[in-house]
Amino acid sequence: MAAAKSSRFISGFGFQVLAAMAVGLGLGLLARNLGPDEGQAGYVLAETLHQVGSIFVQLLRVLVPPLVFTAIVASIANIAQLQNAARLVWRTLFWFAVTALIAVLIGIVLGLILQPGLHTTVEAAAAKAPKTHGSWLDFLTGLVPGNILGLAASTKIVEGAATTSLSFNVLQIVVISLVTGVAALKVGEAGEAFLKFNASALAIVRKVLWWVIRLTPIGTIGLFGNAVAQYGWTTLGQLGAFTGAIYIGLALVLLVVYPTILALNGLNPVKFFQGAWPAIQLGFVSRSSVGTLPVTEAVTETSLGVPRAYAAFAVPFGATTKMDGCAAIYPAISAIFVAQFFGVHLAWSDYFLIVFVSVIGSAATAGLTGATVMLTLTLSTLGLPLEGVGLLLAIDPILDMGRTAVNVAGQALVPTIVAKREGILDLETYNAARVPAEAELHPAE
Repeated sequence: MAAAKSSRFISGFGFQVLAAMAVGLGLGLLARNLGPDEGQAGYVLAETLHQVGSIFVQLLRVLVPPLVFTAIVASIANIAQLQNAARLVWRTLFWFAVTALIAVLIGIVLGLILQPGLHTTVEAAAAKAPKTHGSWLDFLTGLVPGNILGLAASTKIVEGAATTSLSFNVLQIVVISLVTGVAALKVGEAGEAFLKFNASALAIVRKVLWWVIRLTPIGTIGLFGNAVAQYGWTTLGQLGAFTGAIYIGLALVLLVVYPTILALNGLNPVKFFQGAWPAIQLGFVSRSSVGTLPVTEAVTETSLGVPRAYAAFAVPFGATTKMDGCAAIYPAISAIFVAQFFGVHLAWSDYFLIVFVSVIGSAATAGLTGATVMLTLTLSTLGLPLEGVGLLLAIDPILDMGRTAVNVAGQALVPTIVAKREGILDLETYNAARVPAEAELHPAE
């Protein structure tokens, strides 16, 4: 019996990702030792790892728009049949706010106790204003679709050459999907054919998603290996106190706050982490909540027992607005760091603004990339120097690993809690004592 369990663990998805991280770590360290400069063997290895990881994340991201649209439209059709549909939505928003509030308070306390801005050896000359800023106007930009596909274009000019890239604003796709799903129900019989087509499309997208998910261990090697090869751990020295404060805060949220909330709601925290671990791992190595979205939704349904009709709404919505790592812990500690570094006194009203921005303002940057935008929104709201962001950019990728892992955990946690409180959680699935295998990441059609 023990041998069978051990064999299943070794062949399971979680173990495969852990093994891939170990391989990626080894290859990343090898690349650094072989030499990072162009033309050296280490550069070739690092570039190979980068390409492998980038292709994997690109494959995940290309599935996000059709998955979000078809899943939310289908969830609207299904959730409308539930008597507590409106309550599910409001309770989801409530728990988003509650967990964000706890996270930002932890960040403020750590910033005041550890004082990272007073314990740094980084030079003030490294401070420079970022090119991308966050603003409250981005809230409306993120909510109101610019086009029916939720597409956004950005153009960069480097050495006189212009390069234009397209990206999807996931929050806008969520809005489009919600409106389309409600409209399909309102038109009655005329919308039935569309809903059937959408259900078929969703089944197809999930099958393709399953094929991509099977590549996760390979993608993990590339993503984690490239991060180690490119950044290593030497860049942490000058900002060690700041880095430590961030990771202590993330650990408190992930390993103390979340388990406590689960326990208070009658759920075994160990079972939660067993079920959600594949998504948390992928979030750590990919540094993308949106890229991890397909896996997060899959484990929330098949491993945690959240009904698909609800998970298809809550998880995509959470991937755009539920960011306890990027939008709560990080901006709180970073704002205090910048204030301490530049000798700016923060009043009680400033700490209230940090809380307000972290709990409400994450939606303002939902369609934009990275925690830097959220940080600039916080700093500009407080009137702190935006040049402080430049001090933190060197280690941002290393911090982003932990931030995204916490983001993803929270995006799986809230639907699980709400489903439990509403009596719709499949407790038999949740309490199953196992690490999810690869096949279990593909929801049964």
